[in-house]
Formats: sequence, structure tokens, C-alpha cells
Amino acid sequence: MNKVILVGRLTRDPDIRYTQGENQMAVARFTLAVDRRFSRRQDNNEQQTADFISCVAFQKTAEFAEKYLHQGTKVVLEGRIQTGSYTNKDGQKVYTTDVVAENVEFAESKAAAGGGNGGNYSGYSRNTGSSQPAPRQEQPSGISDGFMNIPDGVEDEGLPFN
Repeated sequence: MNKVILVGRLTRDPDIRYTQGENQMAVARFTLAVDRRFSRRQDNNEQQTADFISCVAFQKTAEFAEKYLHQGTKVVLEGRIQTGSYTNKDGQKVYTTDVVAENVEFAESKAAAGGGNGGNYSGYSRNTGSSQPAPRQEQPSGISDGFMNIPDGVEDEGLPFN
């Protein structure tokens, strides 16, 4: 099984190109900076280390990247590793390893990323086929932290999880 799940930030805006021919296809290339679970100690100071993973997306996923992803955006990427090779202009064989993105989702809201307007786009998945982020739903009054306040005097028998 060839399956990869990454959580990281784009190091720069995606590079978008379109294939030639009758059936043009979007191709997006970008690099994710993925923090390692451990950090390196150097001179008694903790240093966070990261890997820089080359990623490529095709068709709808590439169009999503073009429209919504920018340098610094934190995403969850699901895909597969693909290796390849080519001969460069000097006649040397070059080997490549990329993660082919099959599904990309925002890993944080715009507000958490410093977007400022408070729109919550986390949980929007490119794989849904929708070209727009999921609409923000207004929360009913009484919900502040994801839990609804149940007024005093409501009997427990009426609750579905009892």
C-alpha cells in the first residue's frame, strides 16, 4: 500500500502550469515544510527540524491549490509517493521523488492563520468536488465552545444519549 498523510505549511505559492493539447490539465507543484516529531538539541537549545517535501497535484486538486493555497498555508495532504527519473541536459540521469496529492484540506481556520476575518475553512476538502469552501454556519446562541447549554429544569429522560 502506498499512502502518505502529511501536515505542513507551504514554503511558497504553488507553481501552476497547464498541459498542452486538446484536454488541458492543471498541474500544481509546491513544497510542504513538515515538522519532525522530535527536535534537535544544539548548545542546550531546542531546535525544531523540518523536512521539505516536494508535492505535485493534478486536475481539480491542482485548481484548488491555485485558487486557495498560498505561502504559509497549513494543510493536511493525503496522497502517494511516486518516483521517477529523467536525463538532464548534461546527459546525467536524475532521480525524483514526489508526493502526488490526492486530497488536500485546510489544517486551520483563516483566523488561526492570521487571516483576520474569522472565516473557518478548516474541514473543507478539495476532494468533495465543490469549487467553493463550505459555507460558514452560524452557531445558535448559547453555543460558545462547541457545547450547547442545557437550561436548568430539563429532564434527562428526554436526552438521546441517556
